[in-house]
Amino acid sequence: MATAPSVAPSATLTALRPDGTARPVDRPFAPEIPVALEYNGLSYAVMMASPSDLEDFITGFALTEGLASRVEDVTGIDIAETDLGWIARATITSLALEKLEERVRTRVAESSCGLCGIDNLEVIAKPLPPVAPHSPIEPAAIFRALEGLRDRQPGNRATGGMHAAAYVAPDGGIIAVREDVGRHNALDKLIGAMARAGQPLGGGFLLSTARCSYEIVEKAVRAGATTLVTISVPTSMAAARAQAAGLSLFALARPDEVLRVTA
Repeated sequence: MATAPSVAPSATLTALRPDGTARPVDRPFAPEIPVALEYNGLSYAVMMASPSDLEDFITGFALTEGLASRVEDVTGIDIAETDLGWIARATITSLALEKLEERVRTRVAESSCGLCGIDNLEVIAKPLPPVAPHSPIEPAAIFRALEGLRDRQPGNRATGGMHAAAYVAPDGGIIAVREDVGRHNALDKLIGAMARAGQPLGGGFLLSTARCSYEIVEKAVRAGATTLVTISVPTSMAAARAQAAGLSLFALARPDEVLRVTA
């Protein structure tokens, strides 16, 4: 089902200059709309997101939240627009239903930061599953992907306010891109899109325009990625979690340089 466009209607703004002059500017905004995620009739979270690719979003969110262990566990996806926002519904099979109900009972926050439903610090510190053995990504592939990504972000090109997540082949060719006003949402959408397409993430690498906080690392590892490249810096926990799991992490990726954090 087609969802809303990735760009909100234009607004007339006023550009103010140091010399005291002003000029009108027509510019679209990055859309940010409530999206309610419901699984098996249970309201799990309300996300502030860009309402595009919501089928991918509800699938990827279920996988990275641990509500489903495989894409086949997520069925019956239904997307509906309401006066207040969008509702994305899906059914989780009985294999994951108990986990879903437990998380709904214990969740303490509604965000895509990776802490949803977690009220125990020991759970946050639980080791991530080990990343599969993999060959190192050549720097040239990263630079090629960075160059290609600019032309694959129509929402950000129009608004200047949207994040992107891409899955990239080992040679640097971009296979898929998803955009969202939320950095975690963009990654969840991409993970959902690749899972629905039956495309494993181990062969290539993920490229994210987001700040590399620990939850971006966690989502990547749980989705089966082996290498993550981000345009911004990693936090200390992100670097530590990546190293412990064996995730190859590159950060501060720029056209002329990239920082290898873990190999």
